[in-house]
Amino acid sequence: MTLGSLSQRGARAAGTPLRVDYDAFREAMENRYDPARNPTGALPLNVAENRLSWHELKPKLESIAGSTTIPDWVAGYTSPLGAPEFREHAARFLTEHLTTCEVDPAHLGVSAGATGVIEMTALILADAGDVAAIPAPCYPVYRQDLGNVAGVERYDIVTHRELSEIASGPALGLAHLDRARREIEASGRRFRLLVLTSPDNPTGGVYPVEHLAAVADWCIDRSIHLVVNEIYGLSLLDTSHPEIAGDYEEPVAFTSFANVMAEKKSDFLHQWYAVSKDLGISGFRVGLVHSHNPDFLQAYENLNLTHSVSNHTQWLIGELFRDTDFLSAYVARNRTRLTESYALVARSLKELDIPYVPSRGSLFAWVDLSEFLTDESDESEMVLWRRLFDEAGILLTPGVGFGHGRPGLFRIVYPSVPRAELEVAMKRLAGFVQRARD
Repeated sequence: MTLGSLSQRGARAAGTPLRVDYDAFREAMENRYDPARNPTGALPLNVAENRLSWHELKPKLESIAGSTTIPDWVAGYTSPLGAPEFREHAARFLTEHLTTCEVDPAHLGVSAGATGVIEMTALILADAGDVAAIPAPCYPVYRQDLGNVAGVERYDIVTHRELSEIASGPALGLAHLDRARREIEASGRRFRLLVLTSPDNPTGGVYPVEHLAAVADWCIDRSIHLVVNEIYGLSLLDTSHPEIAGDYEEPVAFTSFANVMAEKKSDFLHQWYAVSKDLGISGFRVGLVHSHNPDFLQAYENLNLTHSVSNHTQWLIGELFRDTDFLSAYVARNRTRLTESYALVARSLKELDIPYVPSRGSLFAWVDLSEFLTDESDESEMVLWRRLFDEAGILLTPGVGFGHGRPGLFRIVYPSVPRAELEVAMKRLAGFVQRARD
């Protein structure tokens, strides 16, 4: 087959990799580290997966699947917005574990993973050529999720240069939004969406609820849709842990954006969530959108059929959501595991005198390895990224694509491997750094 046999969209897709590190990730998985069988193998720390707690969740799901009668509704069609039974369980789960304020099942839509939710939201709220502004650095694949189908363009709001400027959290201010709006409109485009992620990917920063409320007012006044992605909302770190407590200048509590939405009840405020990260089950493909906008939800129901989640999956995860006691304990133990792994990375970076952003949540450490660049360019960053993989066997996410503009910044996904393997990865990083400095 040649590209000439495809549509223009198909040709672009065939020639555009999903992400710059995808081929290397497949290479790493084919040469996966094993302490006994492959001790020199690769350690992939680049894909946002939490693999620390599956051993605990797996038997729970097996127990549900093996001991609970499947209801008849699972075998037939249900609402494209999501099965009513599942949305009830999901609303209760969000209320009890994430939002602390009541979530109405009628305000939820369900799609196949966060990607499906993002794509559907962009398709309904914006037209092709409209702009979604996102503070940088940000999740690189937002560009594809927003643009592949909906044709929405991404605009990176650069708020800082040095990591020290975001040591206390995201630096986004209303002045940044004003500047972004002027530049977008000056280019003849419409500023339609503002997307924030809290806790943030890749910095781990958290937006204080007062900040979210101020940004919400700014957006409402200008008829710009504000969407807050809380896919890491239960992946919070214990910042009182003795190895990291000194990194935080002041306490910042995570408060769900749903509370701002409940207060303002605006058609321009929305929330994203998915089970992928907090529960460590990205392969189940369950994403949620929360909105008080009835027209948005009606459009979502009418368009979402191609993004629907299997009824069996909705039933299984819905049964899991019903067990509040198990989930409360699971989230607490998962938080402990995340904190211990993050503390290991933070300790290693301090010993190596490598700058990083103190994280309060998510699955990431955002680090500065620009010391080892041959020059300040994306090309030099990619050479360093590949050297880390080829020489040390550790695969990080390069900063290219995060929109920040400063080469030499990398993302470490610390819970993507067991803690024992993370120790090996940090020792390899130390060896690489020492050799490079020598």
